[in-house]
Amino acid sequence: MPSTDGHTSDIVTERYVVESKKSAAHAPLACSTQHCAFPLDGNRLCVWSPKDPSHQLLTLQGHHQLITAVVFGNQMDPFLLCSASDDYIIVWNVDECREKTLKGLTPRGTILGSLLQTVLCLRFSLDDRAVAVCAGNKISVMDVEKQSVLVELKGHGGSVTAVEFCPWQAHTIVSVSEDRSFKVWDFCMGSLIYSSSILTAYPLLSLLINEENQQLVTGSADGQLWIFSLIEGRRYHCVAHVDLRKKTETFTTRRMMFEQCRLPEGHQYHCRHEVDKRGEAEATFPILNLAHCDLCLPDSQCGAFASECTTCLWIGSSTALFILNLASFELEAALHFKEFQSLSVQVAGSCAVMSEPISTKAFCILSSMFGSKIAVLEISLSALLSAQQYPRAGRMLSVLASSCVLPTSPLYFGIIKEKFPKLANTKRHAVKNVVEDKPLVFHSKVRSSGYTSKPHKEYSLESFLPRNLSRKVAVAQEPVAVNCLQFSGDGQQLACGLGNHLSLVFDASLSGAPAAFSGHDGAVGTVCWSHDKRWLLSTGRDQTLRVWSVHRTELMLLLAPDAFPKPVISAQFYYMDTFILLSSGPEFCLLKYHIDLCRDDICREELVLSCTRSSESMFACASASPWTNGKMNNKYKPKSRYKPIFRLPLTSGVDITSLSAVNDFYSHIILTAGRDRTVEIFDLNAGCSAAVLAEVHSRPVHRICQNKGSSFIAQQSLAYNLFLTTAVGDGVRLWDLRNLRCVRCFEGHPNRSYPCGVAFSPCGRLMACGAEDRHAYVYEMGSSSFLHRLGGHTDTITEVAFNPAAPQLVTATLDGKLQLFVAE
Repeated sequence: MPSTDGHTSDIVTERYVVESKKSAAHAPLACSTQHCAFPLDGNRLCVWSPKDPSHQLLTLQGHHQLITAVVFGNQMDPFLLCSASDDYIIVWNVDECREKTLKGLTPRGTILGSLLQTVLCLRFSLDDRAVAVCAGNKISVMDVEKQSVLVELKGHGGSVTAVEFCPWQAHTIVSVSEDRSFKVWDFCMGSLIYSSSILTAYPLLSLLINEENQQLVTGSADGQLWIFSLIEGRRYHCVAHVDLRKKTETFTTRRMMFEQCRLPEGHQYHCRHEVDKRGEAEATFPILNLAHCDLCLPDSQCGAFASECTTCLWIGSSTALFILNLASFELEAALHFKEFQSLSVQVAGSCAVMSEPISTKAFCILSSMFGSKIAVLEISLSALLSAQQYPRAGRMLSVLASSCVLPTSPLYFGIIKEKFPKLANTKRHAVKNVVEDKPLVFHSKVRSSGYTSKPHKEYSLESFLPRNLSRKVAVAQEPVAVNCLQFSGDGQQLACGLGNHLSLVFDASLSGAPAAFSGHDGAVGTVCWSHDKRWLLSTGRDQTLRVWSVHRTELMLLLAPDAFPKPVISAQFYYMDTFILLSSGPEFCLLKYHIDLCRDDICREELVLSCTRSSESMFACASASPWTNGKMNNKYKPKSRYKPIFRLPLTSGVDITSLSAVNDFYSHIILTAGRDRTVEIFDLNAGCSAAVLAEVHSRPVHRICQNKGSSFIAQQSLAYNLFLTTAVGDGVRLWDLRNLRCVRCFEGHPNRSYPCGVAFSPCGRLMACGAEDRHAYVYEMGSSSFLHRLGGHTDTITEVAFNPAAPQLVTATLDGKLQLFVAE
């Protein structure tokens, strides 16, 4: 007997429960915006509507065998329902059947025919004039009005489990099968357009086509979700692969960390999932159903729900419902049935879910896996999201400095005049020389970043995609890896660090011989320009940090390996060249430095002459008499000096793998990545950690890239809060600092073993990254599918760099080739 009392909570309400005489383990279910359909007692088709105050079932009889598939039509007038069993395929007009029932008459449907096979799936075309019937490994497209078969499609090696009509191509349908592949058909021509390879070891159970992004989504019995592009010319490439079990673990971990941070010190938060984790170690989430979900996420500023909705996906599984963001491929919410013990169905054998566009409610129908009950649930999306809100910082974070530097801030050392101890052996030059050579960062007033002044030329937005190969050069006579790339702020020069201890500076057009900077005793891992373009910073495997004069190609500042207890992994200029920011082990450090230009000219000439005589090629400058046992003699050492003024470790105490901060304008924010797969944000105005993002990638982040913009083009101020992270084997993710959310994920490029670089375009519209298939990929920020692939490379692309002054992109490869791409 049906029950309408319902079990109620703020999140989920059980609106209707009915018990069948037959097992409901794998009963076919259908859910539309206004109705739910399910078989009762095996061969009776029932339609339940939440808008009917009497909750009276509409019962449709016509089948003599077990009903194996049901589906609602796409049009509201007439509103159709199709059902199939081993005897008949019947189309019902729901409104007419209800009217006949109210008049005491027996409703009848239209029999389309019989396929003499078990039908596993039905799907109406967009105009409801045709219906696709999947029986065995065959798809029959039937005309609803003429009750005839239009075409039969054969090609799958197993039973077809789901089929969908393409919304923007009326003649195209997509199908998935137990043979673990998907196929694209032209049913008007009766031909196969595309057949995928085997995706997984388990059957594919569900399918959905996302019209907004032109993507197909399919789910398997082992909880794997595959997303492919249906954009013409993209060869049906894989956009993303989602492991639902791992996503659930990440989602749970983030919730636990958030709850732990909210508790008073000394208290411990115990999550239900943490308690049951041992029992669910081997649990999987078979993807039984996929449905569209337009979700209004909480606003980052006020905490209320935003007016604009995000395209998401309902995922129905045996023990839970999930909402997946189709931009970031992250879970927005998870509803586990066991958390609501009053629900009649705790483990589902079948599932169907539906939510109206821009609605705060959703309906889900479940059939019991181990019983005969069928239940209809009403879900409050606002309550679900509020209970599982994403962690936010205590205050709004912004890359752009919005307040003055506090006297207690370590950055305060940058705005007061620092007095270094005078060196006894420093020679005094003419006053005129000293004034001219005085570093910019020690002026009482620091020069503007250039945003208020008119640039020499403007960045072109008419043709912003650099896709044409202009020049290709080799950095050395023998193959050598290019480990790092960076353009100078004016876009006139390009620095690159090599695996053979050299740093080279090319002209932006890659023409002419490069300037070579030699001194590291190992591969160069970092190169960084100063804001005023006078200095070049580099770090290497020899555990040294060096600052070079770009004009003189001379070493000006040296941090020896013993300067820090652990090797320097990342280093850069920071706060408009006021500091050097570096990471060593689990902590980052701010260095106040002074570049001394008063070295003895005679010694300088001896040093340059020695390097010139010992040069074997334009790419090498070997050591000679100025060095003894690999160390520079004291009289040739630069007289520049530095002093650590602030250091801070990661909260977790693990080593830092990447570090980033803006140097083109004043910013208090520093981003760090740790080996525990976290990203920690520090506010140096407050001198402390501001937020921690857990489970950022499945592996440690090897690169953080911020949207730093360019002095040649303006962006919206909020755009500077975006940053990218990348990890080997886990794609690239775009984050928003304001709400600490991943807003998009880019996984359409192969990167399984080598740490490839990423870069923002100066206009902020594009992202480029390296890949292992000898192509560089360019993505547009509004899409997870790549915009263009840049070919012509001979090895893995290790680094990419956009020119800040023009729509140009330089790529570097593992075998030492640089390629310059320009816009049309």
